[in-house]
Amino acid sequence: MSTTHNVAQVLLVGSILAASTSTALAGGKIKIDDTRWVSVGAGLRTSVSSASDSAPDGGRSTNFDLENMRLYFAGQVAKNFKLYFNTDKMFGEYGVLDAIAGFEPNTKFNVWVGRMLVPADRIEMNGPFYGLSWNQYTVPLFPSDNDPFNGANGVAGTFGRDEGVTAWGNLGKFQYAVGVFEGYTGDANQSDDPLFATRLAYNFLDKEQNPAYFTSSTYFGKAGDILTLGFAAQYQGDGYGTAAQSGSFTGYVFDGLFEKPLANGAAITIEGEYKDFEVDTQAATPDFPMFDGKAYFGTVAYLIGGTTGMGKYQPYLRYTSNDPSVGDSSSLTEIGVNYIIDGHNLRMNLNYTTGDANLTGAKAPEDIDTILFGLQYQI
Repeated sequence: MSTTHNVAQVLLVGSILAASTSTALAGGKIKIDDTRWVSVGAGLRTSVSSASDSAPDGGRSTNFDLENMRLYFAGQVAKNFKLYFNTDKMFGEYGVLDAIAGFEPNTKFNVWVGRMLVPADRIEMNGPFYGLSWNQYTVPLFPSDNDPFNGANGVAGTFGRDEGVTAWGNLGKFQYAVGVFEGYTGDANQSDDPLFATRLAYNFLDKEQNPAYFTSSTYFGKAGDILTLGFAAQYQGDGYGTAAQSGSFTGYVFDGLFEKPLANGAAITIEGEYKDFEVDTQAATPDFPMFDGKAYFGTVAYLIGGTTGMGKYQPYLRYTSNDPSVGDSSSLTEIGVNYIIDGHNLRMNLNYTTGDANLTGAKAPEDIDTILFGLQYQI
């Protein structure tokens, strides 16, 4: 877990030149000389929620959650050579989110080495800060988002990150990112096979202006007419199963985003995704739990024109369906409203969810009804 920009999602660039048409640079930039500079930024997401049938006694629970507390650091050590370092709250502690050495000579071809976002679908490339809905992670996630503290015996990645190398760039309205990563390193991967990942996207109307290969799921109508279709895929041989019976993981996604500015600052946004994961192993008890099957979601939002108080209201409706190859299907409906004060830098959210779907793809024992209020800050 892991998104008009100043930083990309979890972003690292957030503190540097993240800039979408609707937001300013994130963080502060200090110039050292003509070629060297450093910048610092921060992001916070916190929420309070009430969920049915979730307390230890079976009653309604109340939860206060610091979902993300990120510090963004970026710099240029020489012309075309960049450095990114970001942190976040992880498992009750604070750790390294991104650590990237970048060579960025032009917009067409760039190379990053280190720990970074693995190319994947739009919701992964958004990160939590640039999603349209508060609960965008309700479809199964790629292995790079399955941390070793959730049942795996070997590291497969955390918050969509992994160690590796990615080549990325823009060729007109075509955007690409291709990478090779450590991937799953548990008992099943006796051959030490790497993880291969790619994301390809084409902007049919106005080009999305995001740093690197990151994305957003809404620009609040300030990025022009958006119609982007994306394709992402990941593969790792011996990336699943057990040491005696290893298998491969293959996953691919088609995603799309449409946004149309309307009169008086209003805008309509439509986002959707179809995902297919295949786990190939005969192991009776694989040592790395992964979703096998199909999933999809769709979101529709309307940014109300004009301002109310300090900001604008953006109500939305989202539906998620997860259909595993083995086991029961699950679904989740989210009805919410964003209150936008300063794009992705300052917004509030109130949402209601009902259903039994979650990011693991496994069906919950019963439907859960949750009401959540969230705050998001970035600088």
